[in-house]
Amino acid sequence: MQLRAPRTGEAGFTLIEAMIASIVLIIGVLGVAAMLGTGLAYMSTSQAQYIAQQKAAEAVESVFEARDIGQATWSTICNVGSSVCTNGVFLTGSLALCGAGTDGIIGTADDYNGAACAGCPLSCPDSIIMPSAAGVVNSTTGTLVALSNFKRTITISTVLDNNGNTINNLRQITVTITYSAANFRNQTYTLNAYISNFS
Repeated sequence: MQLRAPRTGEAGFTLIEAMIASIVLIIGVLGVAAMLGTGLAYMSTSQAQYIAQQKAAEAVESVFEARDIGQATWSTICNVGSSVCTNGVFLTGSLALCGAGTDGIIGTADDYNGAACAGCPLSCPDSIIMPSAAGVVNSTTGTLVALSNFKRTITISTVLDNNGNTINNLRQITVTITYSAANFRNQTYTLNAYISNFS
């Protein structure tokens, strides 16, 4: 009579299976870490996106205010050298964010000395006040941060009807803000608005 060793029925992972499972787990963890890093980078750009939106809206509001209080007439609400009107006051090209200058209108010649801001007190380079360490925001305890990584382009163009004819009393204002934030270069925000000859 021959005795056989009893079978236990237990089996385990081989070394190769354990290594493959470890590699799959590592790839998954690295994928989640990369996604988290990208998400944090996008979150860091949200402040710059908000500033871009506000600076674009500020430029559009400046054009409307100039028309409403009579600082700019319909014959001047266009870009310098434009065929839209004869006496355009808005500069062309991507320019630094500056104060409104003596005329109170953003993006006109009195705001700039060449490509740089004309200077304080009216045409200072644009900046924002960040909260102090105590969370207080005011001009004495806050931190002044220059918006030197922002540029603004104001373009005023004609509006066409369904037949391709120019609508004489309506123009389109396009304000494009270009900026860089964190690892994201050359981000843009564009705001379109329509202005009429009538306030």
